[in-house]
Amino acid sequence: MLYLVATPIGNLSDMTLRALETLKAVDVIASEDTRKTGRLLKHFEIDKPQIAFHEHNEQKVLPRIMGMLQAGQSVAVVTDAGTPGIADPGFVLVRACIAQDIPVTMIPGASAVVMAVVLSGLPTHSFTFRGFPPRKSGKRRRFLEVDAASPHTLVFYESPYRLKAFLADALAVYGDREAALANELTKLYEGIQRSTLSTLLAAFDEEEPRGEYVVLIAGLS
Repeated sequence: MLYLVATPIGNLSDMTLRALETLKAVDVIASEDTRKTGRLLKHFEIDKPQIAFHEHNEQKVLPRIMGMLQAGQSVAVVTDAGTPGIADPGFVLVRACIAQDIPVTMIPGASAVVMAVVLSGLPTHSFTFRGFPPRKSGKRRRFLEVDAASPHTLVFYESPYRLKAFLADALAVYGDREAALANELTKLYEGIQRSTLSTLLAAFDEEEPRGEYVVLIAGLS
């Protein structure tokens, strides 16, 4: 059985009882970052073997994990934080398991996307998650243009190092729409900023972005 186990996105108290029970019970844990997962396991006094499973070795390690599952072992997939398979490793492995009729289940938990959408104040009945945008401005603008006429709330992940450039490109493509920025979710300095794209961008003239961001932009009304 393959288990996709959601882990806290910041506050360790958000670890669920089912997640702890699952990590204690499986034969091996496939981790996006074995060091970070090691600290999580140590905190909860769990001692299990790990194998590294991330975007750079996904195809190479996939056969090894499939071999374990086919031999009857149980494997849990965890990422650095949040839900596996959502802008993180897991999707390819799930597809492979489905193709081989290997049972797959998920232990739900924290999700930065859902939390940010709910806190944004933007419409929540329909939203589109677009993940991380391209790093270069030209490709990023073309990426954004795909949803220029979408009526759905748009959700992106962005690094603090590229946030200002992203907001500038979003302003150029979408116009000055309502938007929200969520960062450091569930942590001590959790922040939610709600305004227009131009105001949010201008706020960083005086203060540099810190932490990973979820960017939410209103759909076309």
